[in-house]
Amino acid sequence: MKILIADDEPVSRRMLQRLLMKWGYEVVSVTDGKAAWEQLSGSDAPRIALLDWMMPGQNGVDVCREMRSHRPELYIYILLLTAKDAKESVVEGLEAGADDYLTKPFHPQELKARLRVGIRLLNLEDTLVEAREAMRFKATHDALTGVWNRGTILETLDREITRSRRERASLGVLIGDVDHFKSVNDIYGHLTGDDVLRELTRRMQASVRPYDAIGRYGGEEFLVLLPGCDDAETAAKAEQLLAAIEQQPMETSSGPLRITISLGGVAIANWPDDNANQLLQMIDAALYRAKEEGRNRAVMAGAAEHEQAHHPTLEFSSTGPAKK
Repeated sequence: MKILIADDEPVSRRMLQRLLMKWGYEVVSVTDGKAAWEQLSGSDAPRIALLDWMMPGQNGVDVCREMRSHRPELYIYILLLTAKDAKESVVEGLEAGADDYLTKPFHPQELKARLRVGIRLLNLEDTLVEAREAMRFKATHDALTGVWNRGTILETLDREITRSRRERASLGVLIGDVDHFKSVNDIYGHLTGDDVLRELTRRMQASVRPYDAIGRYGGEEFLVLLPGCDDAETAAKAEQLLAAIEQQPMETSSGPLRITISLGGVAIANWPDDNANQLLQMIDAALYRAKEEGRNRAVMAGAAEHEQAHHPTLEFSSTGPAKK
């Protein structure tokens, strides 16, 4: 555990540093509040800070207030060291954000005990943060494949459309549907189907850029967002995805299976006035055409799909049962 000491009195600072190092702590020591703030706001900040109340420039209470107002991602336990023992001073320090205080001179064992309390609180805080992040992940990701779930990828689509139009840039959008996936489940079972979806997702993620987004749109459908891609670039990316999935059989619990996917796509720069639902209907119609034309191919939506999205004559569901 790394501990920061901030004290402008050299003898007190050295004695405290030797004591903490004897107890097995990694110690960083500074002489004023400004240097303490720089250490605590860094990327590898100490998790515990022992701040002397009276220091030149920013004092310990000032540093407390600044720390609590900035709320760093990892909580920092702050213990004020003070020669003041008036109740008003203690209250001021605690209200500024200090977790505890020690009045000088203090007994080393009392400091040791208070540090242990701080470590217990930090461990509890870290456990709560991990639990919160795990809940957030479950709420936004698909449990089987680990990519964004339907709700999150659709929210991301709305944001990307807004951003692309604000920046006058294009956005490529693809919907992929696994070919004959029902047959995989019927013949080999759903566990094998799960193997296919996981491996397919892995190959798709390896084929896109780090800032592209992939989400599970339906049972065996995936939505891919390609910021900055125009019609030609979106079509090229679709071909890369087709090749990555078809290139070699997928290893499953039932043995290797050759799997293909069909894709429908659109670049929103071509249809600047369409909303997300209309764009998705266009892509769905293009995907239907890819299935009709033999599967294992990509079709970019054009004028016919645009007309159909605005004046539908056929119904397409969000999971596309007619496209299998």
